[in-house]
Order: sequence, then C-alpha cells, then structure tokens
Amino acid sequence: MSNPSIALGRPSLFAVCGAGLLALAIAMGIGRFAFTPMLPLMIRAGSADVGAGGWLAAANYAGYLLGALTAARLPLSPQRTGLLSLVVIVGSTAAMGLVDSLAAWLLLRGIAGVASAWALVSTSVWCLSWLARLGRPNGAGMVYAGVGAGIALAGLYCWRAGAADIAPDRLWLHLGLLALVGSIIVAALMPREAGPVAVAAAAPGTGPASAAPGDSQWDLVICYGMLGFGYILPATFLPVLARAVVDNPAVFGAAWPVFGAAAALSTLLAGALLSGLSRRHVLAGSHLLMALGCLLPVLHLSAGTVLAAALLVGGTFMVATMAGIQAARAGATGDPARALGRMTASFAIGQMAGPVLSSALSGGAAGFGGLFIALATGAVALLASAAWLLRASRSARPLPN
Repeated sequence: MSNPSIALGRPSLFAVCGAGLLALAIAMGIGRFAFTPMLPLMIRAGSADVGAGGWLAAANYAGYLLGALTAARLPLSPQRTGLLSLVVIVGSTAAMGLVDSLAAWLLLRGIAGVASAWALVSTSVWCLSWLARLGRPNGAGMVYAGVGAGIALAGLYCWRAGAADIAPDRLWLHLGLLALVGSIIVAALMPREAGPVAVAAAAPGTGPASAAPGDSQWDLVICYGMLGFGYILPATFLPVLARAVVDNPAVFGAAWPVFGAAAALSTLLAGALLSGLSRRHVLAGSHLLMALGCLLPVLHLSAGTVLAAALLVGGTFMVATMAGIQAARAGATGDPARALGRMTASFAIGQMAGPVLSSALSGGAAGFGGLFIALATGAVALLASAAWLLRASRSARPLPN
C-alpha cells in the first residue's frame, strides 16, 4: 500500500503540516519540556528538589547543544534523522519511569536533549523545504504551533494525572507511550522524498529579513542565544513557582498548559498580525515582552504574576524561535541545516546557562533567591538583545520578500 502522504509524487499540505506539527509536539512537548510539569510532581513526591531540577534541566540542555552541533553531520536524510530522533525520545522518556537514580536521570535527560535538537533541525529543514516547494510558506505557522500544542497537551496530561495522584514514575511511562503513538502517525504522514534545499521562500508571520544572504549573522546568533538564556528559567520553573503560591496539583499544574496554549496560538496569529514586520523586529519585540514576563514573579510572586508570566513568555518564545530560524535560513548559503544548527547551538548554550546559574546561586539553600536573581539577569539580557536587534535592523539591507 502506498504512503498516504504522497499523491502523484508530491505530499499534501495536510501531510507535511501534520507530520511536522506532530514531530515538534513530541520532540519539544515531551522530549524537551515534559520535565517542566513533572518537576513539581517529583518534588511533591520527594524524589527531587529545586536544586536537582536545575541540574536535570541543564543536562537536557547540554544534550540539546550536542544535538545542535551534530545534526548537520548525521549521514541520514532529514526525514530519517527526524524518525530516529523520535524513537530515541520515546525510549529515553519511558526509561525515566524505570530508574530512580539521579545519575541515570541526568543521562536520560541528556539523551532526550540530543534527540530533541535533531528533531527540531531536521523537521525545520524538510518541512520548510516542502512548504516552499508547495508554494505554501505560510504553513510554517501551523508546523511550529506543534511546539506549543505539545507543551499544552503534555502539561494538561500531567496536570490531570497529578490531580489524580498518579505517581511520577508511572507518569513518565505514560508520556513515553504517548510519544510512541504520535511517532507512528508521523511515520505514516511524512513524505519519503526530500524537499528542495533552496531557501528563497519567505516565512510566515514575518516580513523581509534584515540581512543579506551570505552574511555570517553572528549578531543574530548571539541574540538567539540570549533568547535561550532568558526564556528557559520561566519555561523550567513556572509550575514550581505556581506550586509555591498554591500547593495543590489541581491548581499549580495549570500554569504549564496555559504556557503551551499561548505558544501554540502565538505562531498561528503571527502570520495574520505581523506580516509587515521584519524577522528581526519580531525577534526584538518578543524579547521585550519576554523580559517583562521574567521580571513579574521577581517583583511580586502571586498567582496573577505567574499566570501573566506564562502568557508573556509562552506567547512569545515560539514566535521568537520561528523568526530567528527563518532569518537564519533566509540568509543561509548551501545546506540550511548548518545555519539552523548554529542558531540551535547558540540557543542551547543560553538555555543551559540559565538553570546552571540558578542552581549555583541557590547553593543548596531553600527558597527562590538564586532563581529570582537568575530571572532578573535573564530579563536584562533580553532587553540588551532587543536593543541591539532594533539598532542593527535600522542599518541592515533588507531581503526581498
């Protein structure tokens, strides 16, 4: 029986967007961020604390960095790389429920991070290439909505499971099973033929790029790293902060689904509302709003500020991610996986530094002193990055759309 995604040698738009959305939902919603709603449940069960949570998060981000650096060097097509990464995510997620050693958890979270970066880079390459070939570049908004959808669905599942007092080790097995089912659907929808490597198509939700093709764009790479540093602390610890306000899984577990829902909706709205702006302007605006989201819980920790932070950070981090990837891809020459790998590596370094700084500042002490200092530092980095992007874009030579 032929692959249902191929019709007369070409996949349908539904198959490309559906496979890409699901792949990113699994890779990021489970492989990367399932730990975020799981951490307060593990703390409540006594199997981890905030300090250990920081190191486990850092292990995942270190793996993400390794994956970003190696994605372009894998001797596989983008589609095969994507499928391999999903298989690794299924195994490493389920295994978290089968061991209870911190050292084993660190290794498993690192492996999941490697696979998540492979999945993001490979899915971005083949999806954006096929969308350009199909003449539907605006479909990228649907593809990248998969990240927020995955976060929201995984967070919702953990929220309800926590309210039902399901043990964290069993919940890790549940998440591994969900990832397996989703991976099977991705394999059925994914086009087998590689898309074109040309990168001339414009991206959705953003107007002209602010750099000429062939530019190294190292300023963009550095600002993208600041994005990783600034967003990762609220993205890791928002449910923990919510638990500090209300120690009830039926309440604090809602913070992460709200974050994911805001991320999913933001990429869909970006195409309709931000089409006249350059990618760098979108990135700068996202940094400004995200900086506010980082500062609010520091200034006053309450249910309202945690919810506002979830909306501000969740509603901007995927728009910023999409704009940064599109800007790098538009300026890339040759294999776009190398440009995306550079961006992803910078992002990974930034997000690895966030929880390490928080854990180091905490020094094993109780409370959120170290976390609050790290959040404030992230806000300053985002503000500086936004100022640079706005300044640089005024003198940059725009690309034709």
